[in-house]
Amino acid sequence: MKRILTNTVAFGLAAGAAHAGGIERSHSPYAILWESGNYAELSFAYVKPKVSGTVGGGAVSSGDMAGDYSQIGLGVKYAINDQLDLAVVIDQPMGADIAYSAPVGGLYPLAGSTGNIDSVAVTALARYKFDGGFSVHGGIKAQRSNGDVSLPFVGAGYTMQTSKETDLGYIIGAAYEKPEIALRVALTYQSSITHNFTSVETGLGGLSGTGSFETEVPQALTLDFQSGVAADTLVFGSIRWREWTAFDISPPGYGNPLAVGEALVEYNDDVVTYTLGVGRRFNENWAGAISIGYEGSGSSTVGNLGPHDGMRSITLGGTYTQDNMKITAGVSYIDIGDAVTNTINGVFTDNSGVGFGMKVGYSF
Repeated sequence: MKRILTNTVAFGLAAGAAHAGGIERSHSPYAILWESGNYAELSFAYVKPKVSGTVGGGAVSSGDMAGDYSQIGLGVKYAINDQLDLAVVIDQPMGADIAYSAPVGGLYPLAGSTGNIDSVAVTALARYKFDGGFSVHGGIKAQRSNGDVSLPFVGAGYTMQTSKETDLGYIIGAAYEKPEIALRVALTYQSSITHNFTSVETGLGGLSGTGSFETEVPQALTLDFQSGVAADTLVFGSIRWREWTAFDISPPGYGNPLAVGEALVEYNDDVVTYTLGVGRRFNENWAGAISIGYEGSGSSTVGNLGPHDGMRSITLGGTYTQDNMKITAGVSYIDIGDAVTNTINGVFTDNSGVGFGMKVGYSF
């Protein structure tokens, strides 16, 4: 049961990040460490959110401002011996694709505004298994990030573009397993990563210039769990805390008195994400899983470049296994939480998203 369900369960946990708190898009590179033996996987996901809001008591609409995006991941795990496993994972942990509709009569305050954040990370991991079901895992993560923004109605038409910066963080955790009942409980800490960006800004009261600012990709703590509850049936889930109040994008020009005197992007609340699901093996080739995800809403307004607050999701996935090959596919529906944005009091309600993913794994 453990072998055929592992990929389905891992996909269910990852798909819940399709529109999670902050700018998170993937969050569990260490999950590959629990695959059996030598293993490689390639994954692809496509997410289509639909997010719009209004101002003026509903009289003026923003139009859909959240762009579609895709995710690609690659991982390889090698079993050195019965106690030690090594792995390398490449993924895209953070991202944003924002594009408010072009002006229609110049009505919505942010019409024509765009923003993008791109990242790629390479994580080198190891896991050591002790007697009695206990193990420790951890590794080093190198993340490269950059971003840009265009706000036509700030100053003389504000733009900002960052350098591409690569910086390091680490992962450390421990787990307990009882294979005869498919039990596993793992606690994993991921450190923050600090980027020191060089920025080029234009359109601030006729001024332009090059500066620098610091942004912290926040730390996170995740509790993952699973257990067999009946023949060929597994319950799984996770509780994840991330310190999004530490995340801040404050280019030096944007915060000066000629602009708006505040951060370009910031969050007023940390985020706790809950996931719970059940997986079942139907026969030697087929397994399926269903999971739900939840994030509570915060206590204040949100930024105009991230007008969502909390979420609920449901994910359906299935895995087909034949010899050494596993193919997993699934779909997620995300109910994106209502929000009120700062500065312009935009009201964003009844928004949602759909994500589709596929993963091909091969044991060798």
